[in-house]
Amino acid sequence: MRPGSVIVDLAVESGGNVEGSVAGEVVEVHGVRIVGHRNVASRLSADASALFARNLFNFLSTFWDKDAGKPVLDEEIGNAVRLTQGGKVVHERLLG
Repeated sequence: MRPGSVIVDLAVESGGNVEGSVAGEVVEVHGVRIVGHRNVASRLSADASALFARNLFNFLSTFWDKDAGKPVLDEEIGNAVRLTQGGKVVHERLLG
């Protein structure tokens, strides 16, 4: 790899997939940074939740009706994104 590249070794705790990776450390080999964080999944959950929340906010804000205080979705979009309604599953893909 070229100097300045970054590799994240997701398997570092079980021996790794990248030569030179060290569990719990970020090392540099020939100008390539190798990230060997332990338990990467636990580091990503907060970021993944924040990204999902931001995406959901951006989607719903497009349809937000200030007077009604809720999103107003037309039938096509509403049916595509609505999973449940009135305590029942209504989405076609979940019913089959």
